Amino acid sequence: MDKKIVLLKDTSIGAADKTKEYYSLILNLLRDHNLQDSVQVVRVADIGFYDQGLVLKILPEQVIYGRVQESDLLPVITETIQGNKILDRLALKPNEKQLRIVLRNCGQIDPENFDDYIAADGYAALKKVITGYKQEQVIEELKASGLRGRGGAGYPTWMKWNFARQVKAEQKYIVCNGDEGDPGAYMDRSVLEGDPHSVIEGMMIGAYAIGASQGYFYIRAEYPLAVERIQKAIAQAYEYGLLGKNILGTEFSFDVEIRLGAGAFVCGEETALLASIEGKRGTPQPRPPYPSIKGLWGMPTVINNVETLANIPVILLKGGAWFGKTGTEKSKGTKVFALTGKIKNSGLIEVPMGTSIRDIVYNIGGGMLSAKGIKAVQTGGPSGGVIPKEFLDEPVDYENLQKLGSIMGSGGMIVMDEDDCLVDIAKFYLKFCVEESCGKCAPCRIGGYQMLGLLENITNGKGTNSDVAKMKRIAQAMQKASLCGLGQTAANPVLSTIKYFAAEYKEHIEDKKCIAGKCRYLLNYKIISDKCKKCGLCLTNCVFGAITGNREQGYVLDSAKCTKCGRCYEVCKFKAISKG
Repeated sequence: MDKKIVLLKDTSIGAADKTKEYYSLILNLLRDHNLQDSVQVVRVADIGFYDQGLVLKILPEQVIYGRVQESDLLPVITETIQGNKILDRLALKPNEKQLRIVLRNCGQIDPENFDDYIAADGYAALKKVITGYKQEQVIEELKASGLRGRGGAGYPTWMKWNFARQVKAEQKYIVCNGDEGDPGAYMDRSVLEGDPHSVIEGMMIGAYAIGASQGYFYIRAEYPLAVERIQKAIAQAYEYGLLGKNILGTEFSFDVEIRLGAGAFVCGEETALLASIEGKRGTPQPRPPYPSIKGLWGMPTVINNVETLANIPVILLKGGAWFGKTGTEKSKGTKVFALTGKIKNSGLIEVPMGTSIRDIVYNIGGGMLSAKGIKAVQTGGPSGGVIPKEFLDEPVDYENLQKLGSIMGSGGMIVMDEDDCLVDIAKFYLKFCVEESCGKCAPCRIGGYQMLGLLENITNGKGTNSDVAKMKRIAQAMQKASLCGLGQTAANPVLSTIKYFAAEYKEHIEDKKCIAGKCRYLLNYKIISDKCKKCGLCLTNCVFGAITGNREQGYVLDSAKCTKCGRCYEVCKFKAISKG
């Protein structure tokens, strides 16, 4: 094939996916112009552009078109494919703030086409390693890269591998953690769907380095396409002799199986994940011993998440020193984030470690969705912290986020504006952690529930000043005594909001007000008489009889009868009802 057209589904918010329809139209146009044998058409999940309508990319020229309509398809074929002319009205420029290492193949190759991956240097790193490297050399290269685990804590990958390599055992395992459970996160899913072979190759290199002969993919059952793509990629690797016995004529043998997660957030914790693979209830186990010493069925086991493994092939192919040039002194390489919230360009991004929050929000995310100013950025999922706007110029890396009271986590990043209530946000994340707690240890099971009750009192207008001090004490106990990372970090959103938004807590407790208007029981609905057009919509929509009056005299809202459901506020077209 001389050229390739990569087609991405409509990236506009709420838009229907027209890629199947456009895919057929493009194929028909290529046949009409006798180009079917020289141009490949690929449908992918992500090529790094968002809110640009239907997007397509033309390779190898790297021409990117956005907001493509059906009427544009013929000019794309005749003028760009045949005439090498760029259509300026459709052309998009790639964002130079991004650097795609993990996502290097997403949007470049057909994830279901084995030859596409091979053409993109696929399995070249594996061949280089198993035919020319000793185990120690692989780990030294990884050490030089400075790669840290992208699943949350940022533990050095080389160190985890080296621990497992040094243990003498008849059987060793390597596991890919694809149990991505953070609300709004889809980094691992996108890599599994867009470049499955890179994760398999990374796992195989890891297996060679530690002496493992068996690998497991642990993937959320809620990710059917990711599971399907990995299954197909594994089958292709077996078919071409890249999995199984004596791979590439060497003594290295390796087999892979898939296990589906049952939707428990706690199974993202490594010991709970291993228990689930073994067919047991997914609950954490005390450590040490760590899985790299004693893991699956009591054998040494390395667990890496999807993003970590996707980095491995390119590191071994280009060298650890090459990878180490990107990022900060202690946080090397890039990080993939699911950028969401009150922002114009939500989507999957990949940036060098050390990129500022401001660059991510404004230069990549396009700034705030509305005129409302930015209030905070939450990182690290339900166990992460909330970073106020005062720290927008801070670099994003493991140490700095921890210093600010947050964590990197697997890579969620949610932007909030002045309409967001930070007390309510803290309650939302804590409620998630309470519901997802396995209940095995008391600090998490009881402490989280008690803290949630205090937050509910505060948002219901029943809070007292002593509640904040109580939450701090409970949080400290959870951090010190919880069995796993879920309980140890569940209080992060609460502690960070107390630290940076103390005035908001005071307002809720002492003034019984929520300026953001999110806490229902702290709202006080009123009809503004000089704005009221006497249309009667509020009256007809109030099922509790809190509004009385008529179109001649106007309407009155009785706060004693008001249940604060907010229906009158929602239906008023003239902004004649306040909820302050």
